[in-house]
Order: sequence, then C-alpha cells, then structure tokens
Amino acid sequence: MPVKPRLSFWQIWNMSFGFLGIQFGFALQGGFVSRIFQTLGAEKDSLPFLWIAAPLTGLLVQPIVGYFSDRTWHPWLGRRRPFFLAGAVLSSIALIFMPHSPTLWMAAGLLWVLDASINISMEPFRALVADKLPESQRSYGFVLQTLIIGIGTWVASNLPWFITRLGVPNEAGPGVVPPSVQIAFAIGAFVFMASILVTVFTTREYPPDDLQAFRQQHQREGNFLGEILHHVAHMPAQMRRLGWVQFFSWFAFFAMWSLATPGLTEHVFHAPAPLAGAYDMSIPAQAEAFRAANAAYQNAADLVGSYMGWYGLSSMLVALLLTLYAARRGLNRKAVHLASLTLGGLGFISMYFVPQPAWLILSFALVGVAWASILSMPYALLSSHVPADRMGIYMGIFNMFIVIPQIVAATLLGPLMRGLFDNQSIHALVLSGVSLLLAAVAVLRVSNQVATDEVPA
Repeated sequence: MPVKPRLSFWQIWNMSFGFLGIQFGFALQGGFVSRIFQTLGAEKDSLPFLWIAAPLTGLLVQPIVGYFSDRTWHPWLGRRRPFFLAGAVLSSIALIFMPHSPTLWMAAGLLWVLDASINISMEPFRALVADKLPESQRSYGFVLQTLIIGIGTWVASNLPWFITRLGVPNEAGPGVVPPSVQIAFAIGAFVFMASILVTVFTTREYPPDDLQAFRQQHQREGNFLGEILHHVAHMPAQMRRLGWVQFFSWFAFFAMWSLATPGLTEHVFHAPAPLAGAYDMSIPAQAEAFRAANAAYQNAADLVGSYMGWYGLSSMLVALLLTLYAARRGLNRKAVHLASLTLGGLGFISMYFVPQPAWLILSFALVGVAWASILSMPYALLSSHVPADRMGIYMGIFNMFIVIPQIVAATLLGPLMRGLFDNQSIHALVLSGVSLLLAAVAVLRVSNQVATDEVPA
C-alpha cells in the first residue's frame, strides 16, 4: 500500500465534522432521554433497564457495520460514507419523533432505533481516521475528532435550557414532554444530517489498489459471523488489555447518562420527579401541587443538562490543547489516559459532596477531562496494532468493549439501587467515580509502543 500523505488541519477537520451531528444525537440522548422516560411515568430504578436498548443495539450493530464497511466500495461514496449517510437519515427521524412519544414503551422503542442508527454512522468514523491518516497523525486525528465531539456535547446539552430562556415552555401536562425538549431534539436532527453531509461532500477515500482483487478476496472469505468470531478469538493482546480500561470507563458513563438526572435533581436540587399517579388531578390543591413539583423538577432537569454540558466544554478545551501539542510532537498516550481517568473519577465522586448546584460545573469539568481522553487515546493506542485492511471490523469489535459494560450496568444498577443504595440515584455517580479509578489502574497494563505486525491480516 502506498505511503499515506499527511493531511492539513482543514482536511482532517472536514473528515471529522460529521461527529458534530453524531454527538448532538448522543448528547441529547444522554442528557434528556431519562427526563423523557420520567416525564412519561418511569420509576427511577427502572431507568437503567430502559436504557439497555442503547448498548444492546451497539453490540449487534457495530461489528456488523465494521465488517461490511471493510468490504464496501461505492464509486462515489467510497467505503465508509454510505454508512454515514444511512445512519444520519435514520437518526434524524428518531430524534424528531422521540420527544413526541405518547407512551413510555414508544419512547423506549425509539431509543433502540436512535442508538442503532447513531452506531451505523459512528463506527466507520473511527475507521476513517485510520484509513486516511499516517501513523504520525493518528493521535492528532482522534484528538481533533474529540474536539468536535466536545463542541457538540456542550451545545446540545444546553439546548433545552437556552430554548427555555427564549420563552419556550419547559413544562407541560402530566405525561407530556415539554416543548423546549421537543424543539431541541428537532434542532439535533437538523444538525446531525447537515454535519454528516459536510463530511460526505468534502472528503474522498482512498480506493483499493486493485478493485477487482479487493472484491474477489472478500467473495472468497467466509460468512460475516464466522469472521467476526475468528477476529474476536484472535484479537491483539493490546485490544484485550484496553478492553478492561474500556469496561470500567463506559460502565461509569452509562451510569451517568441513565441516572444523573434523577440523582442530581434529588440530591443537589432537592426537586425529584413527581409521579402523576400519586396525585388526584380532580382535586385542585393536588393538581396545583403536581404542577409546582413538576415545574421544580423540569427547571432542575434543565440545569442538570446544562451542567452536564460542561463535560463537553471541558473535553473540547482538553482536546484543543492536545491537538495543538500533537500537531508538533508525539503524545505519551498512556500517561495522558491514566491521568485523565483519575481526574474524571474524582469529578464523579465530588458530585456527592457539592455544597451548591453551581459546584457541579467543576465536577463535570473534571469528568470532561476523562471524556476527552476516552474518545481518543484508546483508539490511538490500538490503531497501530491491527492490520489496515481489517480496520473497520477491529474497530467494531473494539467497540464491543464499550457496549458490554453498559449492558452489565443496565442489568445491575437497578437492583443495586434498590438493595444497596436505598434507591438513592446519587450513589450511582459515586460508583461511576470508583469505576473510572479502576480504569486508570487498568491502563498500567497497556503498551505504549507502536506495533504494526501484532496480528495477521
């Protein structure tokens, strides 16, 4: 394969810009889906299980998308971009309809559609960086992706709060998602589609050296399930070591996405979500009590989403610093990841002790340091340890280490809350902190060396 040319900042920016839309989708999902579920009547200890759709779809979709994107070549769209487009269309549809769900089961079903669709777009983006960039620019490329992700996280997390400031109501009747959230999701759908189109129209992919040989090779190979299982069984040692780091990292963030809203509205704002069934709306005093409690919860949930946006802003600033550094010299990827995970763990634990809600800005800023590293360093540490012509499938398999811990968390967090945490959601965020500290310990076993021949093609 010819030596890959170094790309300019704007070339790397354009090829990564679609991540802005992907992160709009993820940030709206992570910050406000639990709010939608609670508004539609979900009990807080059932939230992690309702969220199980997200990791289950990732477990199924990511390796399959990686497998087929390795084998795809479209004359105009290339290898990865057909998947960007398909995922963007489906994600935009799901974002528009989810906050209009009349029932809890419909919202949970749309979460399946949304997460599967985001995964169709997201997984090939990781492979695209490795496809397009030489080894010397891969840390730079992954960190620049993280910078764009940080921008998307911060803006999307603040959308309902900002829309409310413009005069759009952030409360509604029992079982109705507020208009501010509905408009935010519609904006997210537009940004998702538009940013993906920027990447599709501005980025070209390298074609196979011999297109006929490329197609014949993949026609001779076995079925996709057999090959996925083969690569799982023969994954590089570096991937196995990073798998433990990923397990504890993504366990922590799943707990945050599913339980930060109930945990912080209760523990920090003292404004838990009211259950409409506990009020007799035919009695004016009880109807007014529900309205007041619901207004307090929706206002607190707006602020929780806004404060969560600070982890996106923090990750954006950290990624910017790493981008400027990586553009000029090599990063010690292992040291960066260990330090970042440690700071993130302390940020999660501090949420239990904040004296005032505004202190959550500092807590989430520390979490954002870990987020910036989680979105870049593991992929940079892995990319040189897998063969170039199997980059898609290996990135898909590697992402299984993202979804498996989320499935474990979705299964265990509800029983843990009921049996061990006295149904206090804030303890799940403390557990997130402990989990990130364990991830930092697991980094010590990861190799910091570049290797290109660890696995056979």
